[in-house]
Amino acid sequence: MRADWERGTFANGERRGDTVYDLTMTRQGNRPDRRIAKPDTLDRSGREALAAKLIYVGSAHHKRSPGDYGFHPPANPRPSKSLCDGHRLIKRAEAQHLFRTGVLLGMFSAFKGDDLPKYVWCVDEHGDVYEAKIGLGGYHGYRLEDADDMRALVLKEWRKRCRID
Repeated sequence: MRADWERGTFANGERRGDTVYDLTMTRQGNRPDRRIAKPDTLDRSGREALAAKLIYVGSAHHKRSPGDYGFHPPANPRPSKSLCDGHRLIKRAEAQHLFRTGVLLGMFSAFKGDDLPKYVWCVDEHGDVYEAKIGLGGYHGYRLEDADDMRALVLKEWRKRCRID
């Protein structure tokens, strides 16, 4: 993420002298680390090995309801964060299943050698798109909002890889 204040141009119209400031954070449009790896990046056994290696832990920062995650404090959603349970409660087993499915379908960002992918994407049965990002202790996920361009890209690639029309 980058702050618009770095460029000196801002959208919300806050003025200080002759300069307009916007302290909101926006996603960069051209992020090489946020691109889905090519379908042939790993074969099936490679994806299975990767799925066994990656751990989904969740994050209280992306939860409105703690569900069965066991967070302490139970839920601590940040106003600036997307909620994984913004539309409905997602239990830990479902989140882990979605995460594993994304890995098995090759829906992860490109990575080199023994590195781990920074992102994993999946789509649930309701058509909601989720992005999991690596953090301390494993991956945490959140729902991609309609305004996020990555959402449409993930849906398109998901349909190809799942052979869904």
